[in-house]
This record gives sequence, C-alpha cells and structure tokens, in this order.
Amino acid sequence: MATAKHQKKWRDKHRLVKSQLNVMARSSVHENLNDFSDSFQLRGKGEAVSFCAFVTRALIQRADFSTEAARMLDDFIAAYHRDRDLHQN
Repeated sequence: MATAKHQKKWRDKHRLVKSQLNVMARSSVHENLNDFSDSFQLRGKGEAVSFCAFVTRALIQRADFSTEAARMLDDFIAAYHRDRDLHQN
C-alpha cells in the first residue's frame, strides 16, 4: 500500500487526466487481469482494465456496422446478466 504522501503525489501529478479506481473484485477477476496483462504485453492490471474498456468500446462501435458483431455483443450482454452472480463480488 502506498503511503499517504505517495498517494497525494500521484493524485497531484495526474489530477487532470486520471482518477484512482479502487474496487473489490473476485480473485478470478484479478487472475484474468494478470492473464490479459501477460497475453497482450500490458503493464499490469491497471492497463488491463483500460484495455478491456478499449476492447468493449471497439466491439460496440463494430456492432454499429456488423450484424455478426452486434449479435456477439447481444450474446455477451445476455450471458453476463444471466450469470451476473458468478462475475461479481
């Protein structure tokens, strides 16, 4: 855990472009983020979260032009909502 001094320094440095996201997540989510980080040559779990958001945004944009992508997105949404308790805290 970073000290209060280091946290303040980080916040002061990044206050205009970043905000800290501290969330509780299942161990499997942390393992997935580590796996994504390794598989896609990312710089840790924080960047893996950004990458996941980027990929989701890209899929949403692709769904506007591709019926197959739209169908996949709908399937992912339905599956997540159906099994939500498995994916959340």
